[in-house]
Amino acid sequence: MLPWIRAARVPRTRSLLAALLLALTVLVTPAATATAATPAAAEATSRGWNDYSCKPSAAHPRPVVLVHGTFGNSIDNWLVLAPYLVNRGYCVFSLDYGQLPGVPFFHGLGPIDKSAEQLDVFVDKVLDATGAPKADLVGHSQGGMMPNYYLKLKFLGGADKVNALVGIAPDNHGTTLLGLTKLLPFFPGVEKFISDNTPGLADQVAGSPFITKLTAGGDTVPGVRYTVIATKYDQVVTPYRTQYLDGPNVRNVLLQDLCPVDLSEHVAIGTIDRIAFHEVANALDPARATPTTCASVIG
Repeated sequence: MLPWIRAARVPRTRSLLAALLLALTVLVTPAATATAATPAAAEATSRGWNDYSCKPSAAHPRPVVLVHGTFGNSIDNWLVLAPYLVNRGYCVFSLDYGQLPGVPFFHGLGPIDKSAEQLDVFVDKVLDATGAPKADLVGHSQGGMMPNYYLKLKFLGGADKVNALVGIAPDNHGTTLLGLTKLLPFFPGVEKFISDNTPGLADQVAGSPFITKLTAGGDTVPGVRYTVIATKYDQVVTPYRTQYLDGPNVRNVLLQDLCPVDLSEHVAIGTIDRIAFHEVANALDPARATPTTCASVIG
């Protein structure tokens, strides 16, 4: 190889590696984490959620548990959706999971099977406090996928405590991050570095041992209603159609089928998009569902 050709390839390789690492961290970081220093418990209660004195009503007999995405937390991911549901009469709760030692505010980075164990404990806590026999789960990104591990009998068997799971841009079958994860084998040591330091990221790569184990034997379990709300502009969970689930009691929804001019991408659909949130409300209470349209943004 000519020396100037070899030299030209070095910066290109470094650029590709930098792009890959950037995608694995920055792309999956919710914009809402800009307010991560908010005193979490006080703000949540003041806005009406994480109120353990709340008792479900006859109209909305199940508490709603919100499950944040990667790099999110129990407050910042839900500053819009939680009050939206509270104002509609729901008892709403949110948890932090997947914490790494010495990493405050930014969660969802630990091994996903261990995060599901945290969800298991939290759901029990919510059911004990509210007296309800079952909860509904709403999750964004990893938070829409991780509960599947909790629900399945071969793992934690939480299905008997859950009525519905609503996933907003969930990576149910992993992600290729626009194809960037396919570059990992070309960078020796990078895959191990990600797995050792942020296992929650490594678990979400399409074809990872975790995703393979999670999806073996089918996507769903009996007795739970599933809704997936996706956007075709998702730049994180790609291809976006891999978010969809296959099985009975499943409704897969594309945001642009509800409102063609909705341009929300991965972060916006889970943090600020009221059109998506109207569809969440429909999924939680299908008997009282109303059409979701572009006008839902002001609903």
